[in-house]
Amino acid sequence: MTVHSEPNRLIHEKSPYLLQHAHNPVDWYPWGEEAFTKAKQENKPIFLSIGYSTCHWCHVMAHESFEDEEVAELLNTHYVSIKVDREERPDVDSIYMKVCQMMTGHGGWPLTIVMTPDQVPFYAGTYFPKQSKYGRPGVMEMLEQLHRKYIEDPAHIQDVIESVQAALNRSVTEKSEERLTKESCQEAFYQLYKQFDIKRGGFGEAPKFPMPHMLTFLHRHYQQNDENAALEMAKRSLNAMAEGGIYDHIGFGFARYATDEKWLVPHFEKMLYDNAMLLIAFAEAYQLTKEEQLKKIATEIVTFLQREMKGHHGAYYSAIDADSEGVEGKYYVWDYDEILSVLGEQDGLLFASVYDISLQGNFEGKNIPNLIGKKLENEAAKYEMPPAELSRKLEKSRQELLTVREQRVYPHVDDKVLTSWNAIAIVGFAKASKAFNRVDYVQYAEKAIAFIEERLFSDGRLMARYRDGETKYKGYIDDYAYLCWAYLEMYDATYSLDFLKKAKELANVMLELFWDEQHGGFFFSGKDSEALIAMDKEIYDGALPSGNSVAAVMLIRIGYLTGETIYLDKVEEMYHSFYTDIKRQASAAPFFLQAIQLTEYPTKEVVVIGAEVDPARQQLMKDLNQHFLPHISLLVAENAREFEEVAPFAADYKQLENKTTVYVCENFACQQPTTDVSVALEQILG
Repeated sequence: MTVHSEPNRLIHEKSPYLLQHAHNPVDWYPWGEEAFTKAKQENKPIFLSIGYSTCHWCHVMAHESFEDEEVAELLNTHYVSIKVDREERPDVDSIYMKVCQMMTGHGGWPLTIVMTPDQVPFYAGTYFPKQSKYGRPGVMEMLEQLHRKYIEDPAHIQDVIESVQAALNRSVTEKSEERLTKESCQEAFYQLYKQFDIKRGGFGEAPKFPMPHMLTFLHRHYQQNDENAALEMAKRSLNAMAEGGIYDHIGFGFARYATDEKWLVPHFEKMLYDNAMLLIAFAEAYQLTKEEQLKKIATEIVTFLQREMKGHHGAYYSAIDADSEGVEGKYYVWDYDEILSVLGEQDGLLFASVYDISLQGNFEGKNIPNLIGKKLENEAAKYEMPPAELSRKLEKSRQELLTVREQRVYPHVDDKVLTSWNAIAIVGFAKASKAFNRVDYVQYAEKAIAFIEERLFSDGRLMARYRDGETKYKGYIDDYAYLCWAYLEMYDATYSLDFLKKAKELANVMLELFWDEQHGGFFFSGKDSEALIAMDKEIYDGALPSGNSVAAVMLIRIGYLTGETIYLDKVEEMYHSFYTDIKRQASAAPFFLQAIQLTEYPTKEVVVIGAEVDPARQQLMKDLNQHFLPHISLLVAENAREFEEVAPFAADYKQLENKTTVYVCENFACQQPTTDVSVALEQILG
C-alpha cells in the first residue's frame, strides 16, 4: 500500500474526508464539471465513492484499496474517479443511496457507485475489499468486469440505466386524493410496540440505533392518548442506552449505534446530531417524569458537547472518529490492570465491580465501562455504604480516569460546521435550558445561532457548510427546516419575538425555494441548486428526521403562533402528498406524525402580555417550563403592539389593570382573559 507524496486534486478541498484521500495514488476528482467532462470526452464510466471522515469502513476500504497501486492503476486507466463527502453533499448521497437500496436491497457507507458520464448508475454497492472475501466481490474483480461490460455490451448498460431512471422517477410519490389522519399515529404506535425490545429497550435487533425521534413521538403519543406503554417504551430505551456501553461513562456522550442488542458494544464514533437529538429526548422525558437520572444524562451530554465538540467560534463540529491509532475504540476501552493502576486497588476494585471491568474483558479482551443490569442502590447495599457516598466515589474515579484517557492519542475530529446539525444542537440546548432552568444553555445556543447568521448566509441564501474560513454549498431542505426549528425553540426559551420573526421569514424562503407546486411537499434541493439526475423528495426519517418531517411540524407551529393559515394549508397539502408513503409504514416517519399530533389532537393558543420583570409573569413562565407542552402555542410580549409585525391577530389584545394578562384559546374559542396567573396556569394545563 502506498501513500503518494504528490497529492491529487482533493488537496485543494476543505472537506476533512476529501483531504483524507488527497495523497491516494487514485486520481480523484471532487464532484464537478471537470470530472464529468473528462468522462464524456474519454467515454469512461465514473467510479463514485461517497463516505465521511469518521466512517470506520470508509477507512478500511481506503487502506485496502484506494492506497493500493494496483487498484489505483485500474481506476486511473479505465475510470474517472470522484470522491464525495456525504455530509457536505447530502443531495448527491441521498439520490445514489436510494439507487443502491433499489439495486441491492441495502445501503450504507462507503457507498460505491459506477455510473455513466451522464451520472446515471448501472452498479451499486457499499464496502468492497480489494480481493473477494467475507462473501463480498473484490473491488479489482468488480472494476475489471464492469469495464469489460461497459465497452463490450453497451446495450446491457443502457437497459440498466433506463430501468434505474424509471425507478427514480417513480420514487417521487404523486399527491393522493386521500388524506392522512390521526389513525396513522395509532398505526405507528402499534408498529413500534411490535418492534420494541421489552427486555433491553430500543427497537428491532442488532445493530441498534438510538432513533430519538421515535422516542419524542412516543412522548407525545403518551400525553395525548394517556397511553402509558408509549412512555414506558421511551423511558426504557433511554435508560437502557444510558446504562450501556453506547454511552461513554468516562467522558459522556453517545456513540452512533450499538453493534449488539443489549447496547454494550458501540460503533465508537460520536456524531453531533445523535447527541443533540438525544439531548432533546432526555430533556423531554425529564419534563414528563421528573426522574433525576434522565436529567443527569442530559446535562452530561451538554458537558460532553461543550468539552469535545465545540469550536473556538462557538459552533459545533460534526463528528469524532471511532478509530484512534488505526484501531476502532482504542481511545475508549480499558485494561483491568490499568483501572487498578490509575485508581489504586480499593477504588479500582470498586469501579471495576460496578462498571463491568474484568480481566477477560467484555470487548475483544478489553473493557467497555457500562452499567447494564446495575442499580446504584443495589451496588451501594453490596458495599454497605449510602448511595450518595458510592456516587461520590465513582465520580472521583471517573474524573481520574478521564484525566488519564485525555493523555491518549485522540481520535480524528471532523471539524466542519454543518448548518443543519448545529441547528439541532441549538434545539437541544434551548429545550434543556427550559427543562432544567439553565441560562447558560441558552447562551451556548445563542453563540451557535450567531455563528450561523454571521458565517452561513451568503447574499441572503442559507449555506450548508463552513470550514477553515470557507462557506460552501447552497443549503438543503434540512438546513432550512432545522434552522426554523432552532429559531422556534429559541423563541420558546427566551420569548424574544425576534426569533419568531426569523423563523417566519426563513419559512417563507423555504417555501419559495423547495416547495413542489405540483404534488406538494419539499424537494431536497432548492430551485437554485445544481440539477442532479432526479428531483429527490424524502419523507421517511433515517438517523435524523427528514427535512419534510421537520418542515411540516415547524409550519404548523408558525401558523399557530402567527395566526396565518397559509402555513397550515401547506401542511394540509402534505397530508395528501405523503399519504401513500405513510400508509405503507407509518412508524418510518415518526417526526412527520408530530405534525398530525398537532393538527388532529386538541391544542391551545395562549397569549401573555406583561412586563418581563413582573414576578407574576416570571412565575408563570417558570411553572410552564417545568411541563412538557408541545400542544401549547405561547405568544409572550410586554406590550401587545409588539405582536403587530409577526402575529397581527394578537396586536389588539388588551392588558388589564397594568398586570400580566393571559388569554387562553382552545378549539377556536377563547376564555375570558385573566390577571390571576394561578387561574391561567390551571386553564393552560387543564
